[in-house]
Amino acid sequence: MHKLSFYPLGNADTTLISLENGKDILFDFANVADPGDSNEKRAILDKDLRDYMEGKDKDTFEVAAFSHGDSDHTKGASEFFWLDYAKEYQGEDRFKIGQLWVPAAMIVEEGCEDDARVIRQEARYRLLKGSGIQVFSRPEQLKDFLEDNGLTLEERKHLITDAGNLAKGPTIIDDGVEFFVHSPFAHRQDEENVIDRNNNCLVMQATFSVSGKITRLLMLADIKWEPLDELIGITRYHKRDERLFWDICKAAHHCSAYSLNKDKGKTKTVPTASIDWLYGQRPNNAIMVCPSDPIPTTDMDQPPHFQAANYYKARLEEIVQGRFLVTMCEPSEAKPKKIEIEIGIGGPKRLLRNAPGGATLTDRSGPRVG
Repeated sequence: MHKLSFYPLGNADTTLISLENGKDILFDFANVADPGDSNEKRAILDKDLRDYMEGKDKDTFEVAAFSHGDSDHTKGASEFFWLDYAKEYQGEDRFKIGQLWVPAAMIVEEGCEDDARVIRQEARYRLLKGSGIQVFSRPEQLKDFLEDNGLTLEERKHLITDAGNLAKGPTIIDDGVEFFVHSPFAHRQDEENVIDRNNNCLVMQATFSVSGKITRLLMLADIKWEPLDELIGITRYHKRDERLFWDICKAAHHCSAYSLNKDKGKTKTVPTASIDWLYGQRPNNAIMVCPSDPIPTTDMDQPPHFQAANYYKARLEEIVQGRFLVTMCEPSEAKPKKIEIEIGIGGPKRLLRNAPGGATLTDRSGPRVG
């Protein structure tokens, strides 16, 4: 079986995909907790991942992907990972990255700071060297960056994957999973003078296969409603609706209403027609994981927004045992733990760590409900 781990990190995001064959794929790294705070409820991410990797006697993540450069997706990465470009980021206590996945925006962005800058430098180093990286989309700025360094897009095209294609790396045949790239779009970044990280973040569908049973995970990162609406339209135009199906969905931008539409609404956000269609492409027992703080009961400027949560909950209530899980509230708001979902021949099953006598499993997914 494969396993997914979603960490309670407040309004921050890290997902670990542990494949049946022993490979590990990490999406984002946000070590935001304060271990010295006795009231801290967020996961101590670096310790949890360190214990996990040492328990497997591993020093390398086969893939480490950064959906974009905001600190709630990169914080602490410069202290945890072995980075090839500078000796100050190397040492026996650091974990290596087999293949680094980044959107093109992370390479070409100027003025970024802290961990985002360090990851950018590592990505640039690997791209120029010609190995150990996969860059998503090829905007004009990437072409200019390569030419400024004496290279061409043609010379590095084997390291670049555009939206609408499978990521290079894990495959259904060899690894039991493949990743379909929905975003970023090159043309969106071409139109921007200042890069919008959320508009150019990584959005992917992971398709798992276990003995022929297909389970789909939709990872929406921090995408806003306009590019999300656009990618749905493009995918459906090319008659690839199945690339938008999901059994498990990681909610966009920490349950932001602005990932559904431009207006939050008073009690429930009304999404665009295309986005509403997307959230209908799930089976019975579908699971939505919301990487966020607890959902507030009053209107807030920053996510999570209760209006968006009300929409998601209503959509999931239409099916049998649909579940909306907030990372900072599972199994309880007082003591949140990482949400773990196993993927096997029965589809996705959630591990329940708060059950008497140890972990138990939820029921398997049923047929898709449109």
